[in-house]
Amino acid sequence: MPESQTVDLSNCDREPIHVPGSIQPHGCLIACDPSGTSVLRHSANAPAMLEIPEDLNGQRLDEVLGGEVAHTLRNAIATSSDPARPALRHNVLLPCGQRFDVSIHVFDGNAILEFEPVMGDTDQPLEVARMLISRVRNIGTVDQLVERSTRLIHALLGYDRVMIYRFEKDGAGKVISEHKRRDLESFKGQYFPASDIPKQARILYIKNTIRVISNADNTRVNILPELDEAGHPLDLSFAHLRSVSPVHCEYLRNMGVSASMSISIIVDGELWGLIACHHYSPKSLSMPQRIAAETFGEFFSLHLSALRQKEVGEKSREVRVALDRFLQVASHQADIRALFRTSLDEFRAMLPSDGVGLWLGGVWTAIGATPRQDEAAVLAEMLAEISAGKVWQSHKLSADLPDPVRPPDGICGVVAVPLSQRSRDYLFFFRREVVQTLNWAGNPDKSYSVGPLGDRLTPRKSFALWKETVRDQAQPWSEADMEVADAIRSVLVEIVLHHNELIADERGKADVRQRMLNEELNHRVKNILSVIKSLIGSPTETQQDLESYVESLKGRVQALSLAHDQIVRSGDGGMLRELLQAELRPYQTGDRDILLQGPPVWLDARSFSVMALVLHEMATNAAKYGGLSVSGGNLSVRWCRGETDDCEIWWSESGGPAVTAPVRKGFGSVLIGRSVSYELGGRSQIDYHEGGLQGYFCIPPRHIQAGGDDDEIQSVEVEADDETFARPDFSEVELLLVEDQMLIAADVETILADHGFDRVTTAPSAAEALRHLERYTPHIAILDVNLGNGTSMPVAQELLRREIPFVFATGYSDRSIIPENLDVPVLRKPYETSALIHALGKILASR
Repeated sequence: MPESQTVDLSNCDREPIHVPGSIQPHGCLIACDPSGTSVLRHSANAPAMLEIPEDLNGQRLDEVLGGEVAHTLRNAIATSSDPARPALRHNVLLPCGQRFDVSIHVFDGNAILEFEPVMGDTDQPLEVARMLISRVRNIGTVDQLVERSTRLIHALLGYDRVMIYRFEKDGAGKVISEHKRRDLESFKGQYFPASDIPKQARILYIKNTIRVISNADNTRVNILPELDEAGHPLDLSFAHLRSVSPVHCEYLRNMGVSASMSISIIVDGELWGLIACHHYSPKSLSMPQRIAAETFGEFFSLHLSALRQKEVGEKSREVRVALDRFLQVASHQADIRALFRTSLDEFRAMLPSDGVGLWLGGVWTAIGATPRQDEAAVLAEMLAEISAGKVWQSHKLSADLPDPVRPPDGICGVVAVPLSQRSRDYLFFFRREVVQTLNWAGNPDKSYSVGPLGDRLTPRKSFALWKETVRDQAQPWSEADMEVADAIRSVLVEIVLHHNELIADERGKADVRQRMLNEELNHRVKNILSVIKSLIGSPTETQQDLESYVESLKGRVQALSLAHDQIVRSGDGGMLRELLQAELRPYQTGDRDILLQGPPVWLDARSFSVMALVLHEMATNAAKYGGLSVSGGNLSVRWCRGETDDCEIWWSESGGPAVTAPVRKGFGSVLIGRSVSYELGGRSQIDYHEGGLQGYFCIPPRHIQAGGDDDEIQSVEVEADDETFARPDFSEVELLLVEDQMLIAADVETILADHGFDRVTTAPSAAEALRHLERYTPHIAILDVNLGNGTSMPVAQELLRREIPFVFATGYSDRSIIPENLDVPVLRKPYETSALIHALGKILASR
């Protein structure tokens, strides 16, 4: 572009951003022939950064970088068939003694080698990406995906602001999700004009899905020579180090942004949006971080596409169900016109719009933003002439209506659904002018700085200019919207034309559906009654009064719920003692005596699941027929580590009815007798002694871990319910979270946000937490006990000194790391939502 030509938003689409002739200075570049034999060009900073000769153009690559490094890079060139997927070589040691990450791709007849100094982070990109993906892979809606992903990217990369930016049909963009530093203004809900991201930049976003700008003030490092012998510049479309357009740097600086990063969101081959990151000081990403971010971005795009298809399918099903329901209602209605007029809210729920109107028999009925009756009459008359009995739509009425018909004031979009082939009756869906519905989410009084390229490069000014260009337009109707409109038309026309037939037909369908519903309801009620009957029929004391009986029943329900929860949540296993407590607690009543004795033993996931079933069956049988079936009965469960490190368990009942062996083996007996041997490779034996049943189980050592050697004798007792309390409003609570694991911290922040905690400050270390405490006073804190390089005890001591309540969180099964003088609640990790919120609510309510 000639230097005399002004660079602004009106001509930046013509700026050659793919051949800028320069790179960013946080790395250097060498361009070779396609085989990687000779150096053709290089960035001006390459000799100093790589400590190689100044006059390297024309030299052989092995003479410049050494034979071993050159051989490594040529092998990478041979594997780089797709420039969008460059070959990567990490931690390459150069002859200068420095280590570099190198990205290699071949494009437009050049092998381009990009060198970046190895940073100090040790992140494994595939592991980090895998952990990120695991946090979103089971998310079931687009809204949840975009909301949680900004939080995860913020935690992973540490940018001050992370946004997900979705493009509209006209090219404008909207920030639909954001996670930011707390002192920054919010951009969520804010629109940006299409001109803020030029067309050619969007093309590069599709080619090169990740773009890092380390410093908006950086000087550009020239490519030497800028042009080859044929007069062509070096095409850097796929180069990570490609320098940044002066227009874009000006735009960022005007917003106060020093560094940025974007990940392209590509759906069905088109640029759906961006994961856009801003930082208010210079910031660069290492190659492993970029790889992790790029991998996550690709999964995000695929998952988003799947969820969008799922939502379209679900929306279609919802509309079909709603229309089916409407058909059922219509089949029992004599006055169809009255039904239509009273059902506008239902139609509006099917198709997103600002207003719905019905022109039927010369009568106008409307809700929301709609035209006047005289305007609706003119619109219906005109559409009867041009729509040919089909659904008609427009998002620019002023341009699409024939002269001299004028569009209704403020209404720019309409979908008209004819109610028959010949009449002038229509169901209308309306949308207002788009600029009237836009939100400017930032501070309206904030003044952005203006640079030498003018105020058109400030986001607020460009937004204002864009508003002038989109007057008299509504949000365009999507293909899904039109499918819904066609479905509505089909149903309404069928109702109007075949009402009599539909009455009989739909009554029959309604009767069938009602019978199915009654049968399903009857089935579920029977299941509920069976469970209640089983609980009520459990053994109780003969002289037990009603109040104690009710309390006993409540305890059993609670304990059985806990046992079920342990089985479901024990993905990594659990403690044998805790499993026994959960299974036996419902039966510890009256003068029955249940004793547990044995050292701490951790069962892995498989053995925990098997033993949960076996012990539950043993406990149930003991309560029905054995030592726990009568008052004065006893049960003793002992376990120990055997000579071969297996776990031996002895189950001994006494004081119950005389025991006899069963005549036949039911499913429960088979489960007890074969599960341990078949599933775990262990042994089991049941002896029916007259004085009480005796059981023996042996679990092989590969399924267990020892937690200590000291036996502990403990009775099973029913835990008392926590006292009730009124849960406070969490929205004004200042909470300090100390957690060194980034992804765990992001999970906890999500849990807290879902339960109303809007003011959460997260610190990854004790030192960072203490710095926060110098600036503000939280109402409550959550402290991870073990922080990797230390503990959170200094933070705990400071909180105690300032009388700020807190809870500990630990992944260890004992409290040995916590000083005995600290009598505070301890939560087990991984966090359970109900336990976490209950503990916080209880503490805050008491204060």
